[in-house]
Amino acid sequence: MSSAMETEYPHPYVPTDLRLPGYVPNFLTQTEIVVPYIACSVVVASLVWFFSGRISKISKTDRILMCWWVFTGLTHIILEGYFVFSPEFYKKKVPCYLAEVWKEYSKGDSRYAGRDTAIVIVEGVTSVLEGPASLVAMYAIATGKPYSHTLQLTICIGQLYGCIIYFVASFLDGDNFAKSPFYYWVYYVFANSIWVVIPTMIVVRSWRKISKAFLGENKKRKAH
Repeated sequence: MSSAMETEYPHPYVPTDLRLPGYVPNFLTQTEIVVPYIACSVVVASLVWFFSGRISKISKTDRILMCWWVFTGLTHIILEGYFVFSPEFYKKKVPCYLAEVWKEYSKGDSRYAGRDTAIVIVEGVTSVLEGPASLVAMYAIATGKPYSHTLQLTICIGQLYGCIIYFVASFLDGDNFAKSPFYYWVYYVFANSIWVVIPTMIVVRSWRKISKAFLGENKKRKAH
């Protein structure tokens, strides 16, 4: 009897035959899920921007990058970390904000609700390695560490590699995991494209900075 009760709620995901025994519908609306995430992100980034302004000899570009690294780092650790270590988030019978986020996001990519192996692996690496590394990158920029650009370049390559696996795996599996075009373009395409565009820009910048540093070092050696 209890088993039947657990499966009485139909899920809103595609494909419709995706098996999610014990699924519980969202307690929160889309607005109640998205707005707090954006608001918290803005507050955290604003605090980093404010305090980074008190650091002497740090450019506006680096201050913006500090905001980015704390945003992406906390997103990886908290949001994606929750997904990785909460395989039955869709069964939550009491309101849990992080579970609500993933139930909502799964409307744009049901592989999350279905615990697709490739997704779990990518998110696992992202949350455990890239998340903490992103916060270290912010610290490295703030303190002018010599490994700053090397670390940023490494993290971004990891993020881009994860995005490639994410999109290519979906394409190879038929690219049919979104509830509607709205969720496809806003959740799946737009939200994830942020982690393609910004890391690509950082890769180019850090590559140039590292190359310039090596060029300067070679000139010094030749001068001596």
